[in-house]
Amino acid sequence: MNGLFTPQFGQLLLLVVLTVGFYFFAIRPQQKQRKERQALLKNVKQGDKVVTIGGICGTVIEIVGEDLVKIRVDENTVLKMTRNGIGQVQG
Repeated sequence: MNGLFTPQFGQLLLLVVLTVGFYFFAIRPQQKQRKERQALLKNVKQGDKVVTIGGICGTVIEIVGEDLVKIRVDENTVLKMTRNGIGQVQG
């Protein structure tokens, strides 16, 4: 029985436990956040109020192609930017 629990086995077991823990506490939540962000950006539509990653607030006035949107910041200012530049959708 003593031969099964050698110091090398204990080190291997510790490495496996740390790897599994790292996956569940670091990698998996990050993948979930990335999927949620992709869904958020995919569902942006005309009329949504958004905040860019730079902190600019505006309203989506047009979806230009697959990746571009036009955002009205005030009466005289319209920004054309990629969807990835959107940080939050407020409705």
